[in-house]
Amino acid sequence: MSNDEFPTDEPAVVTCGLPYANGDLHIGHLRGYIGADAFNRALQTLGQDSIYVCGSDMHGTPVAVNAEQEGVEPEDFALEWHHQYEETFPQFNVDFDNYGHTHDATNVETTQEIVRTLDKEGYVYEKEIQVAYDPDADQYLPDRYVEGTCPYCGAKARGDECDEGCQRHLEPGEVEDPTSTITGNPAEYRERTHKFFEVSEFADFLTDFLDDLEGTSNARNQPRQWIEDGLQDWCITRDMDWGIDYPGEDGDDLVLYVWVDAPIEYISSTKQYAERTDDFDWEQVWKGDGEIMHVIGRDIIQHHTIFWPAMLEGAGYNKPRGIAATGFITINGKGLSTSRNRAIWAKEYLDEGFHPDLLRYYLTTTGGLQQDVDFSWEAFQETVNGELVGTVGNFWYRSLLFAYRNYEGTPDADVSAEVEERIEEAIADVREHVNDYSMRGVGQAATQLAQFGNEYIQRNEPWKLTDDEPEKAAQVIRDCVQIAKAVAVVLEPITPDKSQALWTQIGEDGDIADAHLDEALAAPPATFEEPGELFGKIEDERVEELTEKLEERVEAAAADEDETESDDTDGDESDAMTATDDLEPLLEDRIGFEDFQELDIRVGRIEEAEGIEGADDLARLEVDIGFETRQVVAGIKQLHDLEELPGTRCVLLANMEPAELFGVESNGMILAAGDEADLLTTHGDAALGEKIQ
Repeated sequence: MSNDEFPTDEPAVVTCGLPYANGDLHIGHLRGYIGADAFNRALQTLGQDSIYVCGSDMHGTPVAVNAEQEGVEPEDFALEWHHQYEETFPQFNVDFDNYGHTHDATNVETTQEIVRTLDKEGYVYEKEIQVAYDPDADQYLPDRYVEGTCPYCGAKARGDECDEGCQRHLEPGEVEDPTSTITGNPAEYRERTHKFFEVSEFADFLTDFLDDLEGTSNARNQPRQWIEDGLQDWCITRDMDWGIDYPGEDGDDLVLYVWVDAPIEYISSTKQYAERTDDFDWEQVWKGDGEIMHVIGRDIIQHHTIFWPAMLEGAGYNKPRGIAATGFITINGKGLSTSRNRAIWAKEYLDEGFHPDLLRYYLTTTGGLQQDVDFSWEAFQETVNGELVGTVGNFWYRSLLFAYRNYEGTPDADVSAEVEERIEEAIADVREHVNDYSMRGVGQAATQLAQFGNEYIQRNEPWKLTDDEPEKAAQVIRDCVQIAKAVAVVLEPITPDKSQALWTQIGEDGDIADAHLDEALAAPPATFEEPGELFGKIEDERVEELTEKLEERVEAAAADEDETESDDTDGDESDAMTATDDLEPLLEDRIGFEDFQELDIRVGRIEEAEGIEGADDLARLEVDIGFETRQVVAGIKQLHDLEELPGTRCVLLANMEPAELFGVESNGMILAAGDEADLLTTHGDAALGEKIQ
C-alpha cells in the first residue's frame, strides 16, 4: 500500500463489513454498503483502478442459534438470507464486483491456508481456558449461546462482545454470571483446550500501522487505547459444528471463530473476481503494494484495526491503507433493533415507492461518515426537497429545458472563464474529499455547483437576452448546460441512476459511471431531446402518513423495552443509551443555585486545533467566545480529528483558573461527555459568548 494521493498506479479494493446472513437489511446496514459503493465509484471517477467486493457472513453463533430455532440446518438458513441480500443490494445501486460468502470453497481454502501459516510462523498456541457449559443441555456454550455481565463496564453482554455497553470484544470465560441461552439456566465454567492467536506479539507493528492508517478518526484513535491497556491474545476456535474446521489433525473437532474467516472473505471475494477477469491481479493487492480500504460499522473497529491487520502481517499479506467507520442510524435517539421492529427496512423503503438514489443521497450527505444520524421522515423530506429537488433538480430542468426550447440542445458558444474556473474548483474539491474519505464532501461539492448554476442563470436572466443580446444568451445557456453535465459527473457516485438519466437527457452515449472527472469540462452534445424533471417533491401529507407509521412502531418497541433481547442475535447496532450500568453514579452532595451562578459558561466556536508536541492526548484549541478568543488545552487529541474541528461550536467554562500543560497555557475548559469526549454544543443559534444559565 501507499499513502500517495488517489489515484495511484496500484490496483485498489474497497470492502464493507460483511452482513450476517441472519435477517432483513435495514437502513442502518445500508449506510455502510452505500457509503462504500459511493467511495469506490468516486475512486473510479478519479481514474483509480478499483473494485468493490463483499460477501455474506455465514458462520458464527447468531446463525446457528436462529437456524436451530427454525428447525433447519445453519447452511440452508444462511444461504436463504445470502440470496436475499444478492437481490436487495442492486436495488439500491450497490454494485459489488463480486459478492460471495464465507462458506464457499474459496474462503474455506484461503482461511485454512492463512491459519496454517500463522501456526507455522509460531503465532498460534494451545491454552486451557474456562468455557461456559450448560450441564442440562450437555454442551459447551460458545459466544452467543451464553449471556451475562461484561467484566469491564457491567452492562449486559453476550459471549464474545459487550454489545450493549462498552462494545469491547470478550474472550471465552470472561462473561460474569453466565446464563445459557439454550435452557435459560445458569451456566458453569469448565476447562477446555483451545487455540489462541498471539495478537500481543504485534503491539509495536499495530502502533506503526495506526500511525499510517487513513480513514475516519474513530478508526484511527480508538484502537490506541486498547494497545496501551495491553493486547490480549485471541481465542480463535469454538466448540460448535457450524463453521470452518480448524486445519490439521490437532483441531479436536473445533471450528474457527467467526472473526477469523469473516474478514478473510475480503481476500476470497477478490480472488473470485480475479478468476473471472484477465486484468485484475488479486495478489498484487493482497500480497503486493495494492490499496485496500475498508468501510465498517463503529462496533467492529477493534476487529478490523487490531485482529485483522495482525493476522495479515503474521501471514505475509498486505495491510489496509484506510479504514472508515460509520456512525449508527437511530430513530428518536435509540438504536435500530430488528427484534423490536424498530427500523426502516430496506424492502419497506422500496415498497413506499421512493427511488433508491434519494436514500443514497440522504445517508451519504447527512452528517459526517462517523457521526450518528437520527432518522426521521421529516429530515429525509427536507433533504430531498431542499437539495435534490430545489437545488440540483431545479437547475438541471430549468437550464436544459431553456436550452432545448431555444437551441434544441447545447448552444454554439465557448464556456466562459468564470464557469470553467468554478467547475475546476468543484473537481479539485472532489479530489480532496475522496482522499479524505468524505462522501459527504463529494455530495456537497455537487450540490454547491448546482447552487452556483442557479445563481448564475438567475443573475444573467437569459430569457431577457434572447431578443436583444442573442450571443450573450447563448453564452449563458452554454455555460449552464456545461454546469449541468459537471454536476451529473460529480454526483454520479452518490446518485448513479439520476446522474445517468441526466447524462442520457443531454445526449451523451454510454455509461456515466465510465466517465472520469475531467469529463465534467468536455463539451456536451450539440443536440438533445426535451428533458424531463428527474426529482419529485415529497409532499407533507406523505410524510405525515409515514411518520405516523414510524411512531406507532417506536411506541410498540418502547412498550417492550424491558423484555429480554436474547433472540436479537443479528449484529444490531446496540442502544448504548439504555445501558446505564456503566455510567458513573450521581453525586450525593448537592450545590445551591448561588454556587451554580458562579460558573461562567459560554457558547464558543473552535477556530484552530492542533496537537501538542510530546503529549499523547492533549490538543491546543483557539476558541472564539464573542468577546475574545481563548487558548484552551483539551484532552481530545486521540478522540477527534483535529483538522475537522475548526468551525465546531462548543461550550466553554470561562472562569477556570489558568493552568499550564506541557508548556502551553490553558485559559478555560471545553465541556464534553463521556470517555469519547462528545463535545457539548447548543441546539439553536445562540450567539458566541452567550452565557449558559
